[in-house]
Amino acid sequence: MNARRILPAALVLAVAGGAWWLWADRAERTNAEIRLYGNVDIREVDLSFRIPGKLAEVRVDEGDAVAAGDVVAVLDAAPYRDALARARAQRDAAAADMAKHHAGYRREDVAKARAEVARLEAQVENAVRVARRRQTLLLSGAIAAQDYDDAAANRDALSAQLESARKELELQATGFRSEDILASEASLRAADAAVDAALTDLADTEIIAPSDGMVLARVREPGAVAPAGATILTVALARPVWVRAYVPEPLLGRVRLGMSMRVFTDSRPDQPYSGRVGFISPVAEFTPKNVETTTLRTDLVYRLRILIDEPDQGLLQGMPVTVVADSPIAPPKAAGNGTAAP
Repeated sequence: MNARRILPAALVLAVAGGAWWLWADRAERTNAEIRLYGNVDIREVDLSFRIPGKLAEVRVDEGDAVAAGDVVAVLDAAPYRDALARARAQRDAAAADMAKHHAGYRREDVAKARAEVARLEAQVENAVRVARRRQTLLLSGAIAAQDYDDAAANRDALSAQLESARKELELQATGFRSEDILASEASLRAADAAVDAALTDLADTEIIAPSDGMVLARVREPGAVAPAGATILTVALARPVWVRAYVPEPLLGRVRLGMSMRVFTDSRPDQPYSGRVGFISPVAEFTPKNVETTTLRTDLVYRLRILIDEPDQGLLQGMPVTVVADSPIAPPKAAGNGTAAP
């Protein structure tokens, strides 16, 4: 009898103990501090010329700070200034040709063509009369047939010249064909584009710093001939600076975009940097070997990017850091029943 009473009591105590353990474990996970580990990540840019040329100046050295808009390196621009002058001259010639096609032939040219037509008309009239007279003389036997043939050939030649002169007069009076005008306009557009390209090439003889930063490497020196795209300087950008950290899968639900974080370095453990979560990778991966955690390295984690609000020289590329959430974030509640998500 006593055994039958003891067994249910033991079961009740076991269930109660299990429930308490689950509640305690959930509370501990809910209130536990989010502590992550990662490394500082700073963007670097390789600066180069888009065009080839002889390097004339490199105005910065390794370790120098640069500001956005600074000219940091210069090519010998003489060949590109010459190319620009040539392109502008060709554009001027194309503009003059287009203006000529739009304006048509000069009045003087039209008057000259008209005078040529009048001269040939008079010569043709005289040649016709001469040929008629010689035909009459030929019929009477007063001249040889060759004399008439010469007069007829001269008449026909002058008539052909007159027809050509009349067509030339018509062409000059009408102006250029529409196809010729369109071709001249296209030539001018091509010349304008050539000038723009030459201006772009001339501007590309200078490397301009894209943003504030620090020179990490000076790869080439003045006097070297640099091909297009060859790295001249490597610059670490001052902004943005972020931390590449990894969150274990059990903590993923407690991290959200924009979440405030504190970033601790070994050199300044009492002066953390403030930051915020700017990116959460949707793809799981194994913990990288360079990230030290208290869990197994084979655990699946998700990559985070914590953007530093006010970076300074204390954050260097690859520096290991510890990331701590400003305040623990409770797991989201399950929809409909008001209980915390497991």
